[in-house]
This record gives sequence, C-alpha cells and structure tokens, in this order.
Amino acid sequence: MELVAGIDSSTQSCKVVIVDAVSGRVIREGRAPHPPGTEVDPEEWWRALQAAIAVAGGFDDVEAWAISGQQHGMVALDAQGRVVRPALLWNDLRSADAAAALIAEHGAAVLAARTGLVPVPSFTLTKVRWLREHEPANARRVASVALPHDWLTWRLRGFGPESERGAVLEELVTDRSEASGTGYWTDAGYDRELFCAALGQDAILPRVLAHDAAVDDARGRPVGPGSGDNAGAALGLGAGVGDVVLSLGTSGTVFATSAHRTVDPTGTVAGFADAAGGHLPLVATVNAARVLDVVAALLGVDHDGLGRLALAAEPGAGGLMLEPYFEGERTPNLPDATGTLFGMTLGSTTRENLARAAFEGVLGGLRYGLDAIRDLRVPAERGILIGGGARSAAVRAIAPLILDIPIDAPPPGEYVAWGMARQAARTLGRDLPPAA
Repeated sequence: MELVAGIDSSTQSCKVVIVDAVSGRVIREGRAPHPPGTEVDPEEWWRALQAAIAVAGGFDDVEAWAISGQQHGMVALDAQGRVVRPALLWNDLRSADAAAALIAEHGAAVLAARTGLVPVPSFTLTKVRWLREHEPANARRVASVALPHDWLTWRLRGFGPESERGAVLEELVTDRSEASGTGYWTDAGYDRELFCAALGQDAILPRVLAHDAAVDDARGRPVGPGSGDNAGAALGLGAGVGDVVLSLGTSGTVFATSAHRTVDPTGTVAGFADAAGGHLPLVATVNAARVLDVVAALLGVDHDGLGRLALAAEPGAGGLMLEPYFEGERTPNLPDATGTLFGMTLGSTTRENLARAAFEGVLGGLRYGLDAIRDLRVPAERGILIGGGARSAAVRAIAPLILDIPIDAPPPGEYVAWGMARQAARTLGRDLPPAA
C-alpha cells in the first residue's frame, strides 16, 4: 500500500481521508469541528486538524498529503510568523464599504480585467483594505498575508513560531485556485499595485505553485499545492470541460470547468482558477437549503415530507412562485431584498404548491448562475449535483426541469478531501480515479 491523505478544512469542520493510492480504497477517516463565527483564531483550525488526523489514526504511515481550505479568509502574520489578529472569513461582511471603495477607485470593468473578480466582501483584497482603514496599528505589523489553506499547509510542513523548521514566511505556498480568489492575483502573478494600495505597504505573499508541483514537509514527504474548496470538489469529482457542478448546501454555488479565462465586468461570475491547470468560473448564492428548512417548518413536515408534497404538485406549482431572497442575495446582488410569494389564488395556494414553489425558487437561483456562466461561452453539457440538498429526491427530480441540463447526482461523499487525496497521489506518480 501507498497511503496518501486528503484534507478538507472547511468553514464548519476539518475532514481527513486516508486512501491507498494503489487500490483506491479508503483506509481511514477523521473529522473535527471548527468554531462558529465569521472571525476565527487560526490556532483553532490547527487544533482541529491535529484532532482530525488523530481520529484518522495518525500520519506516520502516510507518504504524501495535500490540504484544501475555505477560500478568501485573511490570515495576517507578523515578521515572526505570529497571527496578528483573528482571521476574517469569507462570510464576514464588515468589508462591504471597502469593496465599494475599491470599485469606485478602480472601476469594476478594470478590476475584472486585471484579476477576474469584481470585489465583494468575501474576497481577501477587501479584508486587507478594511484592516488598513479600521486597525491601522495591526496593518503596520503585517509582514505576510496568507489564506487558511496556505497557513495550515505551512504549519503541517513544520513551519511557524517555535516550530521545528522556524517561521520562514518565504515557505508559505498556495495554488492558482486559492490565489485567484484573493482579488490581487492575475494569471501573470500577484498584482502588487492593488495589494499595496489596499494594505498601504508590501508584504510576503505565498508562492503560487503549479497544480502538478510539490513541496516537502519536515519528514521529506511530498506535499501537494492544495486548493480552494470548490476547486478541490471539482478535482475530486473529476469534472471536465462541459461539466457544471451545482452545490446545494447552506448557500448555493454553480461552477464550471473551463479551458479559457472568464471576465465578467458585472461581477456575477467570479473568474477563479481550478486545481488542474484550467479555470473555474463560479457563481455563489446566499439562499439555498435554508429556504427549504424554513418552508418545511412552516408546513410542519421534515425534509422528506416537504419533498413528497412538492412531487405531488405539478411543475410550475399552479402559478405559485417563491422568490427566495430570505436573507438578501449575493447573486443577483440584492443585499436588502426579502423573500416574496407571488401568484397566490384560491386555487394555487395549497401545501403541495408551496412546497413545489420552494424547490423551484431555490433551483431557480442556481439556474440564474448557470445562465450567467453560459453567457461567458463556457460549455455546460452536464450538471453534477452535490451538497446536503442533493440528497432530496425532490431536488433530484425537479433540478433537470429547472436547470434544463442533464443532471447526475452522485452519492454523498467527501469530494473535496478526495480531490486532495488525488492530488497527493499524483506527487507519488499514482493516478487515483475520481470519486464520481
């Protein structure tokens, strides 16, 4: 056996999958929770990673590994490699004014052309700008800015304050998918002008590794470059050009594998890179599975019951339509919107139609994102439906009708961690198959 480890350090938890790179069998798994909140001490991630590795039986027999992480979070380090302040996560919205200021100063079209992104509060660039404006003393201490995956890879390779290899900031590494979500990276490298304008000074940024490159850890084992979480899922699923991954969880995401870089000056589609040398245009929605939770509670049923009600109604729900912007919306950009129920008549207002309208409304949000990606000439021939919401029979039945694309719904799995196991195996010259 040749054991490799794939790690998924997501917003909610850390998952570890240890796989035999020869047979493709999962040998061991581990998991540990992350604390809630939109700002987190990175040491909490480090403790969760160590706990998940311990639950998985340790890494002594592992020959290669790679980490994927939640994108965009800002981990600011001082010259000694110490964390300057708790990390601001992708879902921390305090930098909304900074995003607006960046757009006003540079122009949305210019930023999209330079970086593939139009700033929103999720992206690291806006958080760096917020730090400079609101915590100038902390900003002046910053010697390096990393993302969660970058920092965890650095630590697990044996670097950091009081670690065996020392706090060598130049050993911070990342990959194209993670760098592409910062807001200060282009295919030609970091856009130092944008970064310095945001922070007020330059800093060490993680070295961007090619998707097939590797570094080493303290034991000399190869370490893959890792990825952002969505890119890791695409790699784990084996998504290729023509595939669109539709993830239905707390939020919704639609992302496609593309051979060409996309530029969307409206900011609807983020022009990310993938973990295989290509591109990953992505659209995110705020309102997804939580809408189904609310409607199920309103009707006094569980998720299965909501699905049965929905499937008992005709497509179109008798004209009843739910605009599911319960918490505003990111795509389309309507932060102050609320949910609205349309088409209520004496005939249409039934429990079955309301359930159907909830599913059709949520899936309609994904269709909006899919159409935006198609408008950028990205092929969309097959949909791959994943996430907690994909377990619903009603979602699987209704999705092809709303999305107008053939849909595959693979069984639930740790696709991000599996993508990292595939990446780690490649550093050993092995080719693990996709999970689906």
